[in-house]
Amino acid sequence: MLASLLMTAVAVSGVHVATAQAQTTIMSPGDKAPVAQNVTTETLLKGLEHPWSMAFLPNDAGMLITERSGHLNYWKQGSDKPVVISGSPKVWTNGQGGLLDVVLAPDFAKTRHIYLSYAEEGKDGKAGTAVGFGRLSEDNTRLENFKVVFRQEPKLSVGNHFGSRIIFDRKGYMFIALGENDQRPTSQDLDKLQGKIVRLFPDGRIPQDNPFVGKQGVRPEIWSYGHRNQQGAALNPWTGALWTNEHGPRGGDEVNIPEPAKNYGWPLATYGINYSGLPIPEAKGTDGAGLTQPIYAWKVSPAISGMAFYDHDRFAPWKQSVFIGALAQQRLLNLKVDGATLKDEQVIFEGERIRDVKVGPDGYVYVLTDTGDGKLIRLGLQN
Repeated sequence: MLASLLMTAVAVSGVHVATAQAQTTIMSPGDKAPVAQNVTTETLLKGLEHPWSMAFLPNDAGMLITERSGHLNYWKQGSDKPVVISGSPKVWTNGQGGLLDVVLAPDFAKTRHIYLSYAEEGKDGKAGTAVGFGRLSEDNTRLENFKVVFRQEPKLSVGNHFGSRIIFDRKGYMFIALGENDQRPTSQDLDKLQGKIVRLFPDGRIPQDNPFVGKQGVRPEIWSYGHRNQQGAALNPWTGALWTNEHGPRGGDEVNIPEPAKNYGWPLATYGINYSGLPIPEAKGTDGAGLTQPIYAWKVSPAISGMAFYDHDRFAPWKQSVFIGALAQQRLLNLKVDGATLKDEQVIFEGERIRDVKVGPDGYVYVLTDTGDGKLIRLGLQN
């Protein structure tokens, strides 16, 4: 069911656009973020095949790292190379598809459950995002009894725009940020799971207070819609709210604070254009009636990926900020968080395609680089 919306174009006259929810900050082509000069870097691991995500195990027990090719790895600092964990699901490795996110269950200390998102093939050769969980063995070498709890339907991807990040909130709900499989109109189709954020219980059940439960022709899993290709998500440690980021087309990358039942505009409204240089066919401008603006957007796409808030005492200058990776611009960005706004963008590190970023228990910032010889790099600040 295509959501029918009356569009009203809004012209962008400066770097700030007023919205009902919050103010959108627009980084224009002339904006050049300053580069931090006092950052330390240490390469901890090399030879990863397009690594996608990482998760720290508790009690300094090491970390889990996914490779898009399908490997789930266990690595502990001091080891020359990771150990491949057996038992991970079969993945569809084509284009941007493969093994994607890895997240510990909120009750990992009790269950040792870990969640994975990945591209799953359908009957017609196309694919969609799936999410499941299994039990990590005590020696961190096996994933046992893997169970699929979510499948993106229908399966429409031929290799593009899977998303996908998994976030658990403080109440234990699981949010999955999904791409629209490079099928633009599906982001507005509420009978499809493309371009949506879905909210589930950890076992895949649908909460009855989801905003569209009971509405005919609408998928009850949906939390918010009108998203493009969501590559980063994190829980704001100061408010408990879910934040996400997503790729625009040619321009129009954005950061959102998704709220229930809200429409974030794609492809009806965007700050970007098509890769051909022509306008997005469905777009009527940068805003419209019934649409929610991002809190931050780039007119030139960094190709953002990965997101991590910094709430650690180790490096005071990074407190109350968020890190966002960039693929095309090959850099790690840092922005100050001021309530529901972002400001003071700066470049922390550059020269590598950053796929994921996490803050470690030690207060250092860890990034994964997206190449066939990918790296795990640890970043800090000079004293």
